Amino acid sequence: MRLVDRLFSEPALAALYDAFCAGRPDFGFYLPIVMSAERVLDVGCGTGELLRLARRDGHRGHLCGLDPAAAMLDQARAHGPDIEWAHGDLGCFERAGAFDLVVMTGHAFQVLVDDRDIRAALHAINRLLAADGTFAFETRNPAARAWDHWVPEYAIEVTADDGEVVRMAHEVRAPFDGRVVSFTATYTSAQRAAPIVSESTLRFLAARDVKEVLGDTGFSIEAQFGDWDRTALTPTSPEIITIAGHG
Repeated sequence: MRLVDRLFSEPALAALYDAFCAGRPDFGFYLPIVMSAERVLDVGCGTGELLRLARRDGHRGHLCGLDPAAAMLDQARAHGPDIEWAHGDLGCFERAGAFDLVVMTGHAFQVLVDDRDIRAALHAINRLLAADGTFAFETRNPAARAWDHWVPEYAIEVTADDGEVVRMAHEVRAPFDGRVVSFTATYTSAQRAAPIVSESTLRFLAARDVKEVLGDTGFSIEAQFGDWDRTALTPTSPEIITIAGHG
């Protein structure tokens, strides 16, 4: 499970991002989709691991990762020099019709909290896609209450290259109000004088809301799944995984 966290803009923690997210189940779902598209944009690419895996597996087309965190892109460039890495967000990325596939993985879509921001992002993605392009993304199903596991008891520890052990613990600060959940991520280490704490807020859309906002911004749903093994979407599925095309 990846929790989108602005704190990974700090270089020391950005270097640990892939370790904290080891074993991500979403890559097995998205990688074949990426491999089937000639021109791919990964929005909120982080360290760019998905695109690097695609290149490793023989993708010879244009791969581009877009992320607002410079420290994350530093990690991406260090390990993927043959991929384009763009610093910024959808609001400043103008390449109409330049991509056959746009993906938003790791629940990056949930960082878009306000309705206005969600619609602006979807309109931007629609412009970036070729006429027969595809948008693939996921959002956590609010009915599954993922935030119940965002407690210190589920903390994760990773070891840096220099041997430093860093512990990451989440704690909900403002419970689900029908729209969003606010929580903290606290990073501690014996080598650090004080913990580092970041605050985040994520938006949760139900399946009906996903369908509505996609329709309002020119998309039609081609397929939806409830988990990474492509099981059907149900009211209690943990994920709402959506493949969409131009409406």
